Amino acid sequence: MNTTVSAAGLTVRYGGTPALDGVSLRLTDGVTGLLGPNGAGKTTLLKVLATAVPPDDGGFTVRGEDPSTSAGRLAVRRTLGYLPQTPGFHPDFTTFEFVDYVAVLKELTGRAERHREVRRVLDQVGLADVRGRRIKRLSGGMRQRVALAAALVGDPGFLVLDEPTVHLDPEQRMHFRELIAEAGEGRTVLLSTHQTEDVAMLCHHVFVLAGGRVRFDGTPAELTARARGRVWSSTERAPGARAGWRTGTGAFRNVGDPPAGAELLEPTLEDGYLLVLDEGNEGNERNDENTEVAAA
Repeated sequence: MNTTVSAAGLTVRYGGTPALDGVSLRLTDGVTGLLGPNGAGKTTLLKVLATAVPPDDGGFTVRGEDPSTSAGRLAVRRTLGYLPQTPGFHPDFTTFEFVDYVAVLKELTGRAERHREVRRVLDQVGLADVRGRRIKRLSGGMRQRVALAAALVGDPGFLVLDEPTVHLDPEQRMHFRELIAEAGEGRTVLLSTHQTEDVAMLCHHVFVLAGGRVRFDGTPAELTARARGRVWSSTERAPGARAGWRTGTGAFRNVGDPPAGAELLEPTLEDGYLLVLDEGNEGNERNDENTEVAAA
């Protein structure tokens, strides 16, 4: 697949502390997942790619357009759909009025054409029946769909989604996954999430971000494979496990370095993700130790 978004050495500092530390990545059409713990730099990365925050170092292009110039930034924004983690709703607007307002900001100035587009995206996300309802009277799941409809206005080629399934119940999350999968057909979607099951079900590629750096770059199957041979079952909590918890069966599921003769289990993407984070933490600790030795 052809690269549609290419970033190299993206660095953003807040008060001298790097939120992003030399992040490089390539995105293609389809849904790419972005995993990472709180404070990893995921939202900062999405804000940079959405041209909301300029990087201190490094750069990127979206479909060949470079946002470091005013003309390039305008070109990127014209092909961009952005669903932030906390959408800025106008609660007294109706569903239709809010999406129509976003359509105006996206330069859809012809009234008849713009209203057709608003109806199209509301139909696409299943909100045709509540077009006249005020946003403050919508459920949390419906509000998320309003935000997605606003991001889809103008049929953007690059869709940036920051935690779109947060606070949704299982049924709402399942429906939202269907919408995201559909949105990924023929466009580039970057999905930031804490939900490893969203990545396993939706994404053809995944990045793991921690401490402002890319710790993993590969397919969900490759991330899962990182834990093969490193997940096992035991009747008691394993003291040497990197992570372990009692399951519904009463047995413990452990992730780490199993003892000889352990009953190995089939790994999940979450197991691989936990190990990548753990390896990243070990690397940080070694770097800190080396820095202290050098300083001494």
